[in-house]
This record gives sequence, C-alpha cells and structure tokens, in this order.
Amino acid sequence: MNVHDFYFDLPQELIAQDPIEDRSASRLLVLDKNTGEVEHKIFRDILNYLRPGDCLVINNTKVIPARLYGVKEDTGAGIEVLLLKRRENDIWETLVKPGKKAKKGTRLSFGDGLLKATVVDVVDEGNRLIHFEYQGIFEEILDKLGQMPLPPYITHELKDKNRYQTVYAKNEGSAAAPPRSTLFPYTTLFRSYEGSAAAPTAGLHFTKELLEEIEKKGVSIASVTLHVGLGTFRPVKVENVLEHHMHSEYYNIEQSEADKINSAKRNGGRIICVGTTSTRTLESVADENGYVKACSGNTDIFIYPGYKFKIVDNLITNFHLPESTLVMLVSALAGRENVLNAYQKAIEEKYRFFSFGDAMFITTKEEK
Repeated sequence: MNVHDFYFDLPQELIAQDPIEDRSASRLLVLDKNTGEVEHKIFRDILNYLRPGDCLVINNTKVIPARLYGVKEDTGAGIEVLLLKRRENDIWETLVKPGKKAKKGTRLSFGDGLLKATVVDVVDEGNRLIHFEYQGIFEEILDKLGQMPLPPYITHELKDKNRYQTVYAKNEGSAAAPPRSTLFPYTTLFRSYEGSAAAPTAGLHFTKELLEEIEKKGVSIASVTLHVGLGTFRPVKVENVLEHHMHSEYYNIEQSEADKINSAKRNGGRIICVGTTSTRTLESVADENGYVKACSGNTDIFIYPGYKFKIVDNLITNFHLPESTLVMLVSALAGRENVLNAYQKAIEEKYRFFSFGDAMFITTKEEK
C-alpha cells in the first residue's frame, strides 16, 4: 500500500483560515460508505441522521495555549518553545526553535521574567528537556503568556481562543493542532500529566443547543479522552504505508461512559464517533465482541484500509491532509475510492478544508 495512493490535489483557497460564526452552520457532506453516494447538507442536519438508541462518542480533551515566545537571557535572541509533556515536577519535554540556540545549560526568559527556564538536556529527535521557574501557578502563567498552537496552514490570527475549543472540552491540559511554525509542521503539545497533540476538530461543529437536541432524540452521548501525540500529525515519510510507525498516545475511559457505549451496542444502537481520536480510542480498547471497559493506557494503533472495525459503525470527521494517517483511517471505514471521490466532490463544491473547515458524516444508506 503506497502513501501516494492517498494523495489529492487541494486548491490553497479551500483551506479554512477562520472559524465561521455559527459552529453548526458549517457544511456537511454525507457519504454512504457502501455505495459512495454523497449528499450535501448543513451540519445541524446531523440530527436527522441520528436515531434513538445510538451512542455519540466525543473526545473531551481541552486545548491550552502551549506555545511560548521568549528570549535567551545572555543574548536576547528570540526563541520559541512548544510544551510537549511534563516529565516530572517543572521539567517539560519541549520543541524549541531554533534548536541550535538551545544547548544544554541555556537560560531562557518569557514575559519579561514572569517565567524563566533552563535547558537541562537534549533527548530523542532533538527535543529539549526544560526546567521552568516561576512564582504562583504554572497553568495561570501559561494562560497569560502562551498562545494557541495553530496548524501551519492557518495564517490568520485567532481572535477568540474558545473557537479552537469544543463546547464540551473538559479535560484540562491538551494542546492543539500542529503549531504554525514551519519548524514543527506536524507536532504539539501539553497535558498537565500526559500530553496531547491536537484538538478534536470534528467536535468544533457542535453547539450546546445541538447536543441537547441530540440527547432529547434519545441518543446517548459518551465522553472519552485521548491526548493525541505526535503520531496523528507526523507525516508519513515512507512510501510503504505498512512501514509507518505511530507514536504512543494516552487515553482514558470512565466506567459511566463505557456503560453508555456498551448499552447502546447491546441494544442494537450504532456507535458513532466524533473524530478520528474517538475512533482510535474505542478501537484500541474494544474486545473481540465489540465491547469496551473502563480503562486507561497508551495506544499506538494505526488504522488503514484492510482494518476490520470492532465497534465503530459511523464517523463524523473533518476533511484531512493528503497522504495523512487520518485520510487512511477514514478510507479504512468507507473505502479509499469512496473517500477520494467524496473529497473530489467536496473540492468541486468548494467545501472548506482542515481544522476550521466543513465536516463529513460516514454512514450507510439504510441507516439514514
């Protein structure tokens, strides 16, 4: 299976630069995974495709402002730091730009000294271990000094941080999508004790009102947590997809949420994941009968065509980067040709792509 099998040509002007005012007013392409048939709807129409007894599974990870701009104390030269994860106490694994200026022992300052730091080691892939020094609460200082790490394809300034956050974000401490810096085009960031690399952007289309309507219809909503690591956004650098290795990522499922998922499955309801992160979480923990249990751990699951899904029936997702592991995942569920054909139709209809873009619902005709 060649990585180029998942390539498509995307016009630059279709990359969404800003979130639309009404989250649920984004467009929705409905794809029949069996026939490849597509329909063009508005996202709030998703309500018409859900039915009583279904279970909607969301990822409640929360985005934080994990990108810091500072200076070297000795020269005043500018430096950019991306928090990856806390190793111990106030020592963090980070990405630094430019890395050559961040040798072991280098002293850094952020916010006119509100936050100071020392590079204590250089580890795998050139990441830096940095020890931070501050007065007060680190998270509050980060909220004051840090910026949302946005994808490199987003060049506009994000005016409202909450628009790069789902309305149900709960678990403090995830970072967001890949940072804007070209040095780190596919990585990022932070969890108080674990780490996350991306916001669950498929969930950005939901409003609280829409979620309430969904529950009133008799659809249960279950929350899981996946703190996405480098694997999701790391480019596939090998031609043979099977040789690509995903980084390990932390997940957690509470008992109450496992019960909702299992109850829906037991009673004939569909398991509908919001985003590839929820999908990877459930497929990592489901047993041979398609049931899950309360648990936490790490997963490096890589889903590509040929994979047999154990529990996930349908998927709500955004439009993804060419040749990415995310396009491979949706192709595993709906078929590569169906997905690429749907993408081509989305391009022809001028759908908006990527993090702030429109959505796709992968289902089957008899389920609509």
